[in-house]
Amino acid sequence: MTTIATICARGGSKGLPRKNLLPFLGTPLIAHSIAFARAHPAIDGGVFVSTDDPDIARVARDAGAQVPYLRPAELAADDSPKLPVIEHLVAHLEAQGRVIDCIVDLQPTSPLRTAADLDGCLQRWAAADAPGLVLTVFDSGFNPYFNLVEPAADGSVCLSKGGGLSRRQSAPPVWALNGSIYVWRRQALAHAAQHGLWSVRVAAHPMPASRSVDIDTADDFALAQWWAARQPTEGQTA
Repeated sequence: MTTIATICARGGSKGLPRKNLLPFLGTPLIAHSIAFARAHPAIDGGVFVSTDDPDIARVARDAGAQVPYLRPAELAADDSPKLPVIEHLVAHLEAQGRVIDCIVDLQPTSPLRTAADLDGCLQRWAAADAPGLVLTVFDSGFNPYFNLVEPAADGSVCLSKGGGLSRRQSAPPVWALNGSIYVWRRQALAHAAQHGLWSVRVAAHPMPASRSVDIDTADDFALAQWWAARQPTEGQTA
């Protein structure tokens, strides 16, 4: 079985301009995810970056990733979905003769993941019930059965799900997606790229909130650096 890592990084970013290149603990943000992928023994088929930005491409190559091409403009707009971008990259590699069984997609704006997080995803991916995708989640502290409300037709708000609970502990467990790690079966990725992520069977691997920061704003960036400074070395270099 061949496992590759993919990292998708556009040059455009409105919330935090040039965020993928900003120095995070002294190293460009994207380089943390590249270093993480290169160090993990399960990723034996290479680390590949899809970007439309020559500066990101240069930094990625300097960090040890392969950048086969600059992403076409139609896949690099603000509203371009991510799954066709990953599928485009994997199909390009297959056209060169590579056989790919497993795709580990790493979000470059999630630098706090650890090897143990990916280990957990891969173990779930290899389980007997064989999900098409394993993704990472965390407990956000919010629950639609207890403290999430939505507007009603008359302008009032009501609980999103259920009839109301007096204790959060009584609510069914729910998780928020953190975007950090996605582990795909090759066939499932091809299907989801056409029909959407939830068209395949999905399993979840929980991560702690302290490693689930997704950097989109300057506040996120500061928070991620705060957490990184308080975590073991593995968490800082992931």
